Amino acid sequence: MEITTERVTMQVNGSPMGGFLARPTTGGPYPGILVFMEIFGVNSHIRDVTQRVAREGYVALAIDYYHRTAPGMELGYTQEDIEKGFAQAKQTTTEGLLADIKAGIDYLKSRKDVRGDRIGCIGFCFGGYVAYLAATLPDIKATASFYGGGIAAPPTPGGRPPIVDRTKDIKGFILCLFGTQDTSIPLDQVDKIENELKKHNVRHKVLRYDAGHGFFCDQRASYHAPSAQAAWEEVKAMFDRELRKS
Repeated sequence: MEITTERVTMQVNGSPMGGFLARPTTGGPYPGILVFMEIFGVNSHIRDVTQRVAREGYVALAIDYYHRTAPGMELGYTQEDIEKGFAQAKQTTTEGLLADIKAGIDYLKSRKDVRGDRIGCIGFCFGGYVAYLAATLPDIKATASFYGGGIAAPPTPGGRPPIVDRTKDIKGFILCLFGTQDTSIPLDQVDKIENELKKHNVRHKVLRYDAGHGFFCDQRASYHAPSAQAAWEEVKAMFDRELRKS
């Protein structure tokens, strides 16, 4: 499907937040999908994913939730980049992320080429965490959360409680994808997420691939093509079922 892209700006409590929008050039209205970045900003990989989503027949929007501290920051995948990304992620708050997510939802719903009753999201790494948080909002009907670190991690002193505690608020479908070789997300945390989803009767699917963290990103050394392709087919089928056929 032929698409077009553009940079857009939304307002979050009176402050600008940048975004990267990809959409089909004709037709619609289409379901809308928010794309949540890794710790590395709305970089070339996240823009590529946003365009891939759009080519499937969605209006896709990647939002920059570093807009308060490092607007427009784009990083690669060196150790230095990882440290810079973690430093920015640690400055975010649950309240701020929720405000950013809601601003993205409102922007999509304001567009004539978007079906406002069919909004989904997809996120990777820290964005997988953000996607799980977004899934607790009533407007989100379908979620794909890739290797979201910290979803079920124990709270740190003075830190925010794990968002797995919010599982009961998820009303749509959620697809969670993890790597069994991911040293940053212990498998017992993955099990806890799945158990909480079952406990609260959330429609879900938890998949475990024989891969490491970041297996979907073809710019990272941990990229695992077979797992990435299988996961993408699962995501496409889920969005099609939940946002187009339901």
